[in-house]
Amino acid sequence: MKKHQTTIFDIAKELGISKSTVSRALTGHPSVHEQTRDKVLKLANQLEYQRNMFSIGLMKKASHTLGIIVPEFSRSFFPQLIIGAQERAKEAGYNLIISQSDESYETEVSNAQVMLTHQVDGLLISITRETNNFEHLKLFQRKGIPIVFFNRVCDEMIVPKVIVEDQEGAFAAVEHLIARGKRRIAHLSGPESLSICKRRKAGYMTALAKHQVPFDEDLLVHYDLAINKVKIYVNYFLNLKERPDAIFCINDPTAIEAIRLIKETGLRIPEDIAIIGFSNDFVSSLIEPSLTTVEQPIKEMGRTATQLLLDQIDRDVADWKAPTVVLKTKLIVRNSS
Repeated sequence: MKKHQTTIFDIAKELGISKSTVSRALTGHPSVHEQTRDKVLKLANQLEYQRNMFSIGLMKKASHTLGIIVPEFSRSFFPQLIIGAQERAKEAGYNLIISQSDESYETEVSNAQVMLTHQVDGLLISITRETNNFEHLKLFQRKGIPIVFFNRVCDEMIVPKVIVEDQEGAFAAVEHLIARGKRRIAHLSGPESLSICKRRKAGYMTALAKHQVPFDEDLLVHYDLAINKVKIYVNYFLNLKERPDAIFCINDPTAIEAIRLIKETGLRIPEDIAIIGFSNDFVSSLIEPSLTTVEQPIKEMGRTATQLLLDQIDRDVADWKAPTVVLKTKLIVRNSS
């Protein structure tokens, strides 16, 4: 026998009041008398009544659901960020739909369509390494759905963004290597199209210039962030006529793989070649040698991006702004440098 599901009609019948009054009481409408609301809520709890939030959302033209799209789950960065976003969303009474695009533009477009289908009230997104067309995201703007970029952002869309001090963090990392006596500092960067790669490259170049370390174009390489290709570029650096004495890597997974490969050659880290990463992933302190890196406030980035989205949902249109929030980074010095 199919189990009976308690409805608003059941509660109204038990209390002898209208269905519309029960509905308003369940959704916290201020027109309902406090005693009536207490009776409704008490009985709803006894009957184990569960509100259909999607239906309530339709009445209010809101789903109480936010969407978040990240480019990958292969390292700890984005899962940690999602934890921060989900914490803030839950505090505000919102659910969070999570999807990852596997560094594929086509999958990102598909994920964005799913978010629209689920009628999310707003979207948080960090774009893939392939994304250079943003029409699927501009559609959210045309529909009046707020959007916030984080980490990997789109500069051509005037919406709130959350980033970290990429340039300043990179500058601090390279300056640290120079202070350790390193002069041939390579930079294994990511795709030139990504804004974080541009900013970290700028920090690298600025540090070299400030300390009058000659820039050698052979020591700057961009790659597509596929970890299985790190071996190609590490071997390239090691086979140069004058090999580098340090490598500043675009992120921690790249740096960790570089450490593994360099150790296999018998070179000493950091004596023969120092390594620095970026992000302070969980495993960075556990490997041998432990990785010097630039720490990012990852959970804070998720919470901040979510708050910016909530601010848009609740905003007064006349006071709308599109801020770019820049969070601080910190150099964490360990044994690899």
